[in-house]
Amino acid sequence: MAENGIDIRPMDQFVVKPLFGGDVVNWYTPTNVTLWMALAVLAATALMVYGSRGRAVIPSRAQSVAEMTYSFIYKMVQDVAGRDAVRFFPYIMTVFLFVMMANLLGLIPFAFTTTSHIAVTAVLALTVFISVTALGFILHGTKFLKLFWVDSAPLPLRPVLALIELISYFVRPVSHSIRLAGAMMAGHAVAKVFAGFAAALGAAFFLPILAVTALYALELLVAVIQAYVFTILTCVYLKDALHPAH
Repeated sequence: MAENGIDIRPMDQFVVKPLFGGDVVNWYTPTNVTLWMALAVLAATALMVYGSRGRAVIPSRAQSVAEMTYSFIYKMVQDVAGRDAVRFFPYIMTVFLFVMMANLLGLIPFAFTTTSHIAVTAVLALTVFISVTALGFILHGTKFLKLFWVDSAPLPLRPVLALIELISYFVRPVSHSIRLAGAMMAGHAVAKVFAGFAAALGAAFFLPILAVTALYALELLVAVIQAYVFTILTCVYLKDALHPAH
């Protein structure tokens, strides 16, 4: 405890802990990350299965949310990656639902935000990167390398631009994963700091409480936006795999 009575540790909320006691975390150990990732999968499944099971002419709230989510992502895939990318819609829809549910569940008090960990977001980003790269070579063979060759540029500049394009391509999973993890971690850390001030300021607690409330509303928006950004970048990368020529 600090001398002034304020002991705020905003990063403690991101510590990975075993579910069944002990301090050692191995690759097979069920942890709080495992639990909240499973809950995100269950929440996404519940939304789409429960929400669409009635298929009423006058939809319920759950059905409306499920249908709006489906239509929104379907249109995103068509608009960004093209009509020929619709066959990959189930995968993109799954990515969006998982990221969004993981983000939203992390806003529950005492919950764990799995997408604040680079280990989680890196696996998601690498899965997208490896999948679209493999798809590009499967569909186009060596012609996929046209993605890195800028035909419209002057010939002497093309090798330099090819190197830049190659580096930027392999940086994709890094930026893809850090953007999501950084946004979620920063918001939750700031909220923890304000909550700590509310507990320490006594009679003036309402000031940081107002700040936390406003920040919570912002984080709710960020949770959805970050899922959208992660998904639309997936669509952009998929478009490059389907149409690699510059």
